[in-house]
Amino acid sequence: MGILASLLESRTGQLIAPNRTWRIETALKPLLRARGLATLDDLVEQLVADSGGVLGDMIVDALLNQETSFFRDAGTMESVIEMTRDITDRRARLWSAACSTGQEPLSLAMLVAERAEQGGGPAPEIIATDVSDAALRRARAGRYSAFEVQRGLPVRRMIRWFDADGETWVAKPELVQTISYRRHNLVNDAAPAGGFDVILCRNVMMYLSLELRQRILDRLARALRPGGVLVLGAGETVIGQGDTFVPSVRAKGFYERAIAAPPRSGANG
Repeated sequence: MGILASLLESRTGQLIAPNRTWRIETALKPLLRARGLATLDDLVEQLVADSGGVLGDMIVDALLNQETSFFRDAGTMESVIEMTRDITDRRARLWSAACSTGQEPLSLAMLVAERAEQGGGPAPEIIATDVSDAALRRARAGRYSAFEVQRGLPVRRMIRWFDADGETWVAKPELVQTISYRRHNLVNDAAPAGGFDVILCRNVMMYLSLELRQRILDRLARALRPGGVLVLGAGETVIGQGDTFVPSVRAKGFYERAIAAPPRSGANG
């Protein structure tokens, strides 16, 4: 299991605690069945022989914690959109980092579309990224099981923004098309070009070492426009994670770039 845990850490920075190594076997059981393998040792043997790296990608995708839901912490989502109301001379830019299978950016897109129907300002640009190609394929397809759409999605929004297709629900194309999905590794890649007014990076830092958290926070600070905010998960904080961010005075639970933090650079690195 150590080799598999190390693969995940080297690719994504995510750590699996010693008391949670059971999760490795649980997460990889479908992959074992699909490849006709009996044990994790058999999988490791194939991994070592996999010169193309495809199996490594599949293992990492399976091990990533893709837990998410629609309108997770709904008040936070609404506050994000509310913070863009005063930006009227241009399109606000939102970055949903580590977006998993797309429920977070789709929730933002629904709020944006509903605001536009009420005569709001320019619709914000939504960029959503994730390290997992498999998760991004699902996000771009906008297809979810009945269980997934029932997690956090009010019935009126489900009917308004999704179409039933057999046992699944598919987000309307005009909604999905408002989101720009891109593959991005928070640990190794520079931030997407341009400055952002809001960056959502929720429930990611808890899986990383302190050193990586500090490195990522520095990078996110440089990707923010002046006055922009960072949104972390409900159980996450910047306290004790360096001096790049401070709690926002405008919105509870949000964070602003500290005055001493490095300004946004053209490379966003």
